[in-house]
Amino acid sequence: MNAITSSNAARLALQTRDTAAAPAAALLDRIHGAFGATPNMFRAVANSPAALASMWGAFGALGGGTLGAKLGEQIAVAIADINDCEYCLAAHTVLGRKAGASAAEMTSAQAGRSDDPKTAAALRFATNVVRRRAKVDAAEVDALRAAGFDDGQIMEIMAHVALNLFTNYVNVAFAVPVDFPHVGLRAK
Repeated sequence: MNAITSSNAARLALQTRDTAAAPAAALLDRIHGAFGATPNMFRAVANSPAALASMWGAFGALGGGTLGAKLGEQIAVAIADINDCEYCLAAHTVLGRKAGASAAEMTSAQAGRSDDPKTAAALRFATNVVRRRAKVDAAEVDALRAAGFDDGQIMEIMAHVALNLFTNYVNVAFAVPVDFPHVGLRAK
C-alpha cells in the first residue's frame, strides 16, 4: 500500500479508498457515507482490514445498544481525557453535541462528572475501570445497579470502555492528526 503521510503526519500511512486493500476500501466508503468525510483515525486503522472491521463493527454494535449515543459519547470524552487522546476528545465532543449533550455536559463528562446521577455513576465506573486497569470491586458494580443499570447495560459500559481504549491507543501511539475542532485536555 502507498503511504499517504507528510513529515508531521501520522506514524502510519493514512489510507484512502484508492490505497487501502479492497476489504478496507469498502469499509472506508461506508465510513465516509456515515460521516460525510473519512476521519483520519479510520484512515490509519485501514492499514489492517481486520482492525478496521473490528473497530467499525464495535461502533455499529454499540450505536445500537441500550445506553444511548449521548452517554456513549460522555464515556468516550472521559476516557479520552484520562488517556490524553486529543483526537478522541475532539471527535467525541462533536459527536456528543450531535447526540444532544450540551457543551457544559460534555465538559463535565470530560472530567468524569455529571449532574445526572445515573450518568455520573456510569462515568465514575468507566473512569475507575481505566484508571485502575479494571480492578474494581463488587460495590462499584452494585452502585451501577443502584443507579438503574441492569447487567446488560453494565456490560455495555465495559464495551464502551474497551472500544475507547482501542481508539485512544491508536490515535496516541500513531500520532493521528486531529481533523475535528480542537478541544483542550484538562490540566492534570
